[in-house]
Amino acid sequence: MTSKRPLPGELEPIERASRDELQALQLERLQWSLQHAYANVEHYRKAFDARGIHPADLKSLADLAKFPFTVKSDLRDNYPFGLFAVPRERVARIHASSGTTGKPTVVGYTLKDIDTWADLVARSIRAAGGRPGDMVHVAYGYGLFTGGLGAHYGAERAGCTVIPMSGGQTEKQVQLITDLKPNIIMVTPSYMQVLIEELRRQGIDPRSTSLEVGIFGAEPWTEAMRQEIESSAGIDAVDIYGLSEVMGPGVASECVETKDGPVIWEDHFYPEIIDPETGEVLPDGEEGELVFTTLTKEALPVVRYRTRDLTRLLPPTARAMRRMGKIVGRSDDMLIIRGVNLFPTQIEELVLKHGQLSGQYQLVVTREGNLDDVEVRCELLPAHAGVDRAEVAAALRQRIKTLIGITTAVSVGLPDSVERTLVGKARRVIDQRRK
Repeated sequence: MTSKRPLPGELEPIERASRDELQALQLERLQWSLQHAYANVEHYRKAFDARGIHPADLKSLADLAKFPFTVKSDLRDNYPFGLFAVPRERVARIHASSGTTGKPTVVGYTLKDIDTWADLVARSIRAAGGRPGDMVHVAYGYGLFTGGLGAHYGAERAGCTVIPMSGGQTEKQVQLITDLKPNIIMVTPSYMQVLIEELRRQGIDPRSTSLEVGIFGAEPWTEAMRQEIESSAGIDAVDIYGLSEVMGPGVASECVETKDGPVIWEDHFYPEIIDPETGEVLPDGEEGELVFTTLTKEALPVVRYRTRDLTRLLPPTARAMRRMGKIVGRSDDMLIIRGVNLFPTQIEELVLKHGQLSGQYQLVVTREGNLDDVEVRCELLPAHAGVDRAEVAAALRQRIKTLIGITTAVSVGLPDSVERTLVGKARRVIDQRRK
């Protein structure tokens, strides 16, 4: 789909910088960040000392590979404030993860951190085609989750008018979209699918709304989902990437004129791709686990944070900074089913390519003895509610077997039979195996 938004206006100088200029800035900021973490965070001081490495040993960007990784358990082990590098009194705001797999990971921001965050989300909105005066409907959840407030502050910084809707209340979401006529929506892609369904349920053509751009993040989504949303809603769908441990939304974002992968804002975050098994740094273009080191964070600097997201680094196109490919999965939510690696996004792509199925699906994982089984639950589109569901299931099961290499059960339900997400991320995997 060709963008119907005007191309972004004047870029910041760093977005047009030469590679040498950018790398010089990265080295200067990386040296500061490592020293800041070492001097002010006991965890990093001990980790660096145990490795026999000191911030002064960083003479080039390549030297970063000598420093230890940070993993999510480090944040939990230092719960709540043990990784903060400034006195608690200087922390202006706290966010936290949901804590669904244990204690929440708590992150903090100084006023300068919040200012930087707003600048980067504003940069991301401009990259998506946003302009001062645009109205932005924010349907990310507000609260401890970074999505809502991150999008909100960034949209205001970009000179936009914000509708702080938050998640849920789907009928009210549709009412505000139709009545207030926003240009841009910021939301998870799975919830955008729910909004499209609700518009149709109310007899409204999703392509007839005022929306022109959707800035979608907080969960992996495929090119097939982009095409489905763009076709259904008549909008440009762009990808924004972030995670609370590094900042929140706005670590990277796509440009509407290219839509070829989120541009990493490398003046604030230094990316690496590593082999998930060995930790070896891989060259650009090779697929592996994404690792970030913050370059300007005051309250919570992170050094070589393992995101568990599997992707690759791509050369610059619309901006001077490198891009990241679509996330193909996570090294910690990858399912291994009878020896075959399976990511939910692989199933999503096949479901969306089937013209009679909606984009809603779930994977139910069970164990019989020592063997794991997967059931794919999906549903028909309303226009195809009368087709033979057993035939559709058999066709999808065969495609999964042929293209992914695993045998699954497939259940095809009537329209609206798959559980919807009303707030936050879709629940794509239901793991019923005994731990």
